[in-house]
Amino acid sequence: MNVLVACEFSGRVRDAFRAKGHDAWSCDLLPTELPGSHHQGPLEDWISSGREWDLIVAHPPCTYLCNSGVRWLHEQSGRFELMERAAYFFNMIMARDCPKIAIENPIMHKYAVEIVGRRQDQIIQPWQHGHGETKATCFWLKGLPLLKPTNIVTGRENRIHKMAPSKDRGHLRSITYQGIADAMAEQWG
Repeated sequence: MNVLVACEFSGRVRDAFRAKGHDAWSCDLLPTELPGSHHQGPLEDWISSGREWDLIVAHPPCTYLCNSGVRWLHEQSGRFELMERAAYFFNMIMARDCPKIAIENPIMHKYAVEIVGRRQDQIIQPWQHGHGETKATCFWLKGLPLLKPTNIVTGRENRIHKMAPSKDRGHLRSITYQGIADAMAEQWG
């Protein structure tokens, strides 16, 4: 199966699908952290290259779409317009002519939902996939089943939410948990 993992620099989801024998590629504006099949550049260029994708798993930037940032939309100039652009980018991915699409993002605020047109299909937690932490992870799905828990563990640490401000904070918060990446490859691949 040809799999595009959009907006991924870590390589975790890409490599989980490759481990299952799929021709998986990641694409991001950033270079990949794990050497492998990666296109560095705008998603629009890669997604419209003429290549046929059987599955697209996308992790579009959430800065302007998620609930945690809604208060800044009206307090900082230009952020509402950036939110609109982010929501249109989200919709561009979901509208692709691909039989299976999963878009991952945190819980959206109401302004983003109005543009996207609907709320998520599913909310999962890392502790359902082998990581004793909490971090609401949402999926908007097309042609795919809900992701089933694979390894429910004890412990409910809110490590991601409590991270101290740093230049790497956003980067670290955006990396997909390995157990979730493996579950996607196993169940959707």
